[in-house]
Amino acid sequence: MYFNGVYHLFYQYNPKGAVWGNIVWAHSVSHDLINWIPLEPAIFPSKPFDKYGCWSGSATVLPGNKPVILYTGIIDKNNTQVQNYAVPKNISDPYLREWVKPDDNPLIVAEGPVNKTAFRDPTTAWLGNDGEWRILVGGRYKDTGMAFLYKSKDFKKWTKANARGILHSSPRTGNWECPDFYPVAINGSNGLDASVKGPNEKHVLKVSLDATRFEYYTVGTYHPDTDTYEPDNTSPDNWKGLRYDYGNFYASKSFFDPSKNRRVLWGWANESDPVKDDIKKGWAGIQLIPRTITLDPSGKQLLQWPVEELDTLRGPNLSWEDVKLEKGDPFVVPNVTGAQADVEVVFTFQSLDKAEPFDPKWKDLDAQDVCTEKGDTPGGLGPFGLLALATKDLAEYTAVHFRVFKDGDKHKVLLCSDGRRGSLRQGMYAPAFGGYVDVDLKAKMTLELRTLIDHSVVESFGENGKTCISSRVYPAKAIFDKAQLIAFNNGTEPITLENIDVYSMKSPKMN
Repeated sequence: MYFNGVYHLFYQYNPKGAVWGNIVWAHSVSHDLINWIPLEPAIFPSKPFDKYGCWSGSATVLPGNKPVILYTGIIDKNNTQVQNYAVPKNISDPYLREWVKPDDNPLIVAEGPVNKTAFRDPTTAWLGNDGEWRILVGGRYKDTGMAFLYKSKDFKKWTKANARGILHSSPRTGNWECPDFYPVAINGSNGLDASVKGPNEKHVLKVSLDATRFEYYTVGTYHPDTDTYEPDNTSPDNWKGLRYDYGNFYASKSFFDPSKNRRVLWGWANESDPVKDDIKKGWAGIQLIPRTITLDPSGKQLLQWPVEELDTLRGPNLSWEDVKLEKGDPFVVPNVTGAQADVEVVFTFQSLDKAEPFDPKWKDLDAQDVCTEKGDTPGGLGPFGLLALATKDLAEYTAVHFRVFKDGDKHKVLLCSDGRRGSLRQGMYAPAFGGYVDVDLKAKMTLELRTLIDHSVVESFGENGKTCISSRVYPAKAIFDKAQLIAFNNGTEPITLENIDVYSMKSPKMN
């Protein structure tokens, strides 16, 4: 949340080890979303209503400038989950270091057929037309994912918001974790507070799928008169749905930043190395670079982009124009710190004629499956892109690349982030992630890519953030000054780097 000029990040943390367990609410603060100061934990198990764990939740700033946290407490060894609240002990403390959990907790308990062990992660609240607050709690009924909906006049007594007590559900999606629900402006790039209502916005419902450990979202319409949500017919409402990120990205949460009128998204990147390595290095899991969220002009999907403050870490700009990439003739980017870089590239090509035919069998597969099958093997129009965290002999590299297919009278653009050669170490989980990019290549014969490289992370944003992929890799040799950055083309169609702008990145103040 943003409160009195300070950004507050609360996150799930184990103070006793690098693996999951002993979870508390850690707390860090920042003035710019980039440099962070760690504080003591804000919430930790101490009461009967959270004795066995303080799990995820959200913050809401109530009228009168009063912040309140809603979180999931575990009350017994059976993993029974309830929803609690906490408030600052001293509102005049600029960092809100201490939080109090009143004894009138819990606020919400699972009733009736609701699965009490799958009932967690309350959202930021929004104010309805009737003057009552509303929140979602994630869960399931059998194999149907549920977004339970509650309302309250005083933020203390909560009841079902409609007869079913459900905003939305989807069969065969399993348990919904970390739901997020917020409006997005149909026109313009400004973010919206959760309580904004009117004819000029859509709503987004995002859920984290416990069964698959990825997330999907839909764009649709919120009906406040019935307290229901209806996804648009352009948003698949199942495991095949749109995703914020097609790689290592989970348990995300957004917030409205009133200081810059934007919605900011935080995503967690889990690990790709074995648990024994996590224990050895003493930590596991990171927050990725915060992103702004806007609605694409098409209205069909979101756009994501690194927050503008990230640019403060950029070193001098290295720039090239009109660099030709013939098949198998790479461009090794000189004078850049390849282990810590920000790269923006515009790729152009003269013809779509060499695009490979899209295999009909792929229509039922995820983009990741197609990336896995094709890899960076030679093709027609693509693959072309970047080799990040690469060694000189290419024994290690993570390939971020486009490949264009001909599918009937249209073209299908695939973005891959392939980490299968990202490390020579054993036991790594580094698959070939992938997502399709919704773009009309006949209208413009270009594709744009921005990639953030940070030692064990490669975050890529295709076509101004239409398709995003984050990969976790731990190179054995392509580390520090041994890491190279290479632009490549393995297709028979020549590619031109119309522009390539590269910045070596400085390190922020971290925990």
